[in-house]
Amino acid sequence: MKLRFLTLFTVAIFALTSCSEYQKVLKENNLSEMYELANRYYEEGDYIRAKRLYEIIAPKYAGRPQGERLSYFFADAQFKTKAYYLSSYQFERFIKAYPSSDKREEASFLEAESYYFMSPRYSLDQTDTDKALEKLQNFINSYPNSEYFNRANERVQELKIKKEQKAFEIAKQYDMLGEFNLPVLFSAIKSLDNFILEFPGSMFREEALFIRIKSATILAENSTTNRMAARYEEALSYYKDFRKYYPTSKFDKEAEYYFAKIQNGIEFVNSLN
Repeated sequence: MKLRFLTLFTVAIFALTSCSEYQKVLKENNLSEMYELANRYYEEGDYIRAKRLYEIIAPKYAGRPQGERLSYFFADAQFKTKAYYLSSYQFERFIKAYPSSDKREEASFLEAESYYFMSPRYSLDQTDTDKALEKLQNFINSYPNSEYFNRANERVQELKIKKEQKAFEIAKQYDMLGEFNLPVLFSAIKSLDNFILEFPGSMFREEALFIRIKSATILAENSTTNRMAARYEEALSYYKDFRKYYPTSKFDKEAEYYFAKIQNGIEFVNSLN
């Protein structure tokens, strides 16, 4: 109990001393002291106070020998405190200001990774995802031998799946609404066509091909008689595509159900002639 009390007391004294030192340096506005303290905070992992000091002194060290080191630490402190919008901006500034820096490679990766962490869940706007993919791909192309190369590739694959999922969920939503609205169902089929074309290796491809059969069959069933023949033939071609890639599938039962409907529909159309 006594040991615990002494430990807490020591921590409290250290915190008060550190806080007092921080306030004193800010009040005195001594540039070199702020620079030294900011670097010390950074080395100790106190990135919040480090970046506050860097923000004050960074403009004053622009063009000086210490400017490069300070600029990188400032960007990295933003990254380590999860201020990713600010870290992406600061790393970009660092790269432009110091293109020959030996920290350029790492800064380029961390700028891209800042966008990666800003990428929202798949259902939201994917502007930051697109930016992250662009930055990561640029990094991969520029630094094929980097220690960060594999991690960058992993990030790219993860973000691509997110983009695929968004596109797929939009198509699925069209399909759900289309059961009660044929123009929307038509849009669902076009959306699924685009998804299958754009993401040929997607993990959602099997389901997309199946939903396309379902959507096309429902569209054909509810069409006017003069359009039924072409639409049932299109549904049949979708079924054949599905079976070409997935002779056996987790959607076997449902696919065969719609295949039977397609066959019955084609027989019905033929009986009208």
